[in-house]
Amino acid sequence: MVRIPGGWFEMGSENGEPDEKPVHKVWIDEFLLDRCEMTQEAYGRFILGNPSHFKAPQRPVEQVSWANAALYCNKRSAAEGLTPCYNEETAECNFAADGYRLPTEAEWEYACRAGTKDDYYFGRDAKMLKVHAWFEENASRQTQPVAQKKPNPWGLFDMCGNVAEWCNDMYSEGYYAVSPEKNPTGAKESEKYVLRGGAWNSSAAMCRSARRVGEEPGFQDACFALDAIGFRCARRPGKASQK
Repeated sequence: MVRIPGGWFEMGSENGEPDEKPVHKVWIDEFLLDRCEMTQEAYGRFILGNPSHFKAPQRPVEQVSWANAALYCNKRSAAEGLTPCYNEETAECNFAADGYRLPTEAEWEYACRAGTKDDYYFGRDAKMLKVHAWFEENASRQTQPVAQKKPNPWGLFDMCGNVAEWCNDMYSEGYYAVSPEKNPTGAKESEKYVLRGGAWNSSAAMCRSARRVGEEPGFQDACFALDAIGFRCARRPGKASQK
């Protein structure tokens, strides 16, 4: 995992979609985030079976519902002697627990931007995306093994493209207008959860740092193809972490 330092950043984009506005200042506490998207090999250590369409050990696991991503977080926590974050009956997240969870939407964007302010963490030129991400122009209509493209400035791979990543937050189009300034955790009620980062079949615009999508947690009304949805884990700083 990568230790993400605490700090302020400008979340959202005035030049993007309506749900990316208004741009607002947000504080994020220090946290840890997986360096790579969850691979099929890693997922299989704690969850039996492989739901992925594009099967290969080092490709990201996909076709994972929000609930199964949260379940993986709990099983990974228990295996490492950490306190699970999720109530598996209510899906409520205990942010005070030291176990694994999905990153909040604000944590995800903060980590993706890595101190940058442009459309992408490498600048504004979408033509450079092919160096940093697997997306519709170079992915050959499928996922690719993780960590093959250049990482962002904080050493995180595939924050753009490959698979879209579940966040912990429930999605609301107008949430930014009422978001708290420090460590926001998303809407209180919604039928959808947030997906971030774009995927192998996404346009360059869908891979922007500020781009956000709301998705049914069990894929009832998929915006992305099911085989374009995966995740990575976050947790509070503590033992067994490294930069």
